[in-house]
Amino acid sequence: MAEILSINISLEKGTEKESVQSIKVLENWGLEGDAHADETSRQISIFPIEAIKKVPADKMDEVLNGGYTENITISGIPLEKLNIGTVVKLGDEVEVEIYHIGKDQFKEKGRPYIVSREGRFGKVIKGGSIKIGDTVKV
Repeated sequence: MAEILSINISLEKGTEKESVQSIKVLENWGLEGDAHADETSRQISIFPIEAIKKVPADKMDEVLNGGYTENITISGIPLEKLNIGTVVKLGDEVEVEIYHIGKDQFKEKGRPYIVSREGRFGKVIKGGSIKIGDTVKV
């Protein structure tokens, strides 16, 4: 079963995200209280933990030990099912449409190394509440 492994927010851009147990997700905005929430097509970031296998051996330690840079970490959905245009359902209510995979400029250090390449970024098309352990569906 696919599930939410972690939920992370930061109060200021450019700072490491703090983990929370649950959160309200606002339609057309993002995670309540997260500095990255806005009206763009990158309101929320989702990182499928399966992408870790794409990290080169010499980067693995810093990726695994770096602080969270994604809003939601998930497991159990194959990467090929998380394409642009896919709607991801988090818990019973929240729906996020994927608009981007990775960022325009890759990061070279820490966890951003893989999130900037394999993170899924999108818009919240239906809000609600989520918590760690909630199911994830496409």
